[in-house]
Amino acid sequence: MTADAEDLRARTRALLAAHPPAATAPADFLRARFDAGLAWVHYPEGLGGLGAPRTLQAAVDAELEAAGAPDNDPRRIGIGLGMAAPTILAHGTEEQKTRFLRPLWLGEEVWCQLFSEPGAGSDLAALGTRAVLDEEAGEWVVDGQKVWTSSAHTARWAILLARTDPDLPKHRGITYFLCDMHAPGVEVRPLRQITGEAEFNEVFLTGVRIPDAHRLGAVGQGWAVARTTLMNERVSIGGMRIPREGGMIAPVAAAWRGRPALRTHALHQRLLELWVESEVARLTGERLRQQLAAGRPGPEGSGMKLTFARLNQEISGLEVELLGEEGLLYGDWTMSRPETVDFTGRDAGYRYLRAKGNSIEGGTSEILLNIVAERVLGLPPEPRDDKDTAWKDLSR
Repeated sequence: MTADAEDLRARTRALLAAHPPAATAPADFLRARFDAGLAWVHYPEGLGGLGAPRTLQAAVDAELEAAGAPDNDPRRIGIGLGMAAPTILAHGTEEQKTRFLRPLWLGEEVWCQLFSEPGAGSDLAALGTRAVLDEEAGEWVVDGQKVWTSSAHTARWAILLARTDPDLPKHRGITYFLCDMHAPGVEVRPLRQITGEAEFNEVFLTGVRIPDAHRLGAVGQGWAVARTTLMNERVSIGGMRIPREGGMIAPVAAAWRGRPALRTHALHQRLLELWVESEVARLTGERLRQQLAAGRPGPEGSGMKLTFARLNQEISGLEVELLGEEGLLYGDWTMSRPETVDFTGRDAGYRYLRAKGNSIEGGTSEILLNIVAERVLGLPPEPRDDKDTAWKDLSR
């Protein structure tokens, strides 16, 4: 293990020597890093990796950070890195991996996720967007509507679920596609949120043509492919790496230390409880990431995402209460369409309002509780009367 880590450090130092960050354009440095297999070391050679253990990425990242090397702006391309890339790696053809993974990691192509629909959010498998094969052209024609799509207004590509066989039960008639967001028939409209921003979007698909070469996995096997995406999504949201006393608890702790006049005994007790819970969640997330280094993410990520949402909402509520009248102020209601998701930025009012979405995005807390109950704790599943009914016969 030590030898492997030293080898990666040596490769990283060689990269830095050949492409000094101070004298190399950031885009050129990132291309050289990818081609050297130091982008994500656990990926195969030729796809930004070296087939090394995932745990050794930390050795590379530490060397690059110490040298002041540029990163690929992971917050801007988080959906691509955390959801699209592992799904393409697990289920894509060699041609798809070669075509999409490099520009994805470099940030040259931003990705979004076309899963949720107005009538299929928590019950995602009930989705109604249709894809019909034009056999002569070798293309799928897609019609439907998606909603709550982060980054759709900046995305070049999307991971898309569509129904290809309405005669099958809802989980079995779905196919997974890679959709060109610049294709004719794709329309993106902003959804203004309670924060004033339009971070989310709704996307209308009208006669959108997708080549069969951009189908990911077999026809009708889209739900199995989507599970890879969903498990990675929940880990990427709930298992983000943060420093001790980082994330949502940081501004509350800073206000407590810096403004003693705000303190009360009751608020102190609540802050202590939430600080401890945040630290436990941080350490649990670190342990989960170490477990994931040896394989694919499992349902445990749902538990981390549940904790992330609950803590963010409770901590942001405490912060507003701690600040009193000042906590009711709001910095800017101006309509904007941000390129990155910021859970903890701006002021206390923003954090409080933005946290309300944490229990919805990436799977609602109610659905995740079911997943934890059934797949982690092994409890009996809830009765379902639609598992064997054709999608077209379901009441809607």
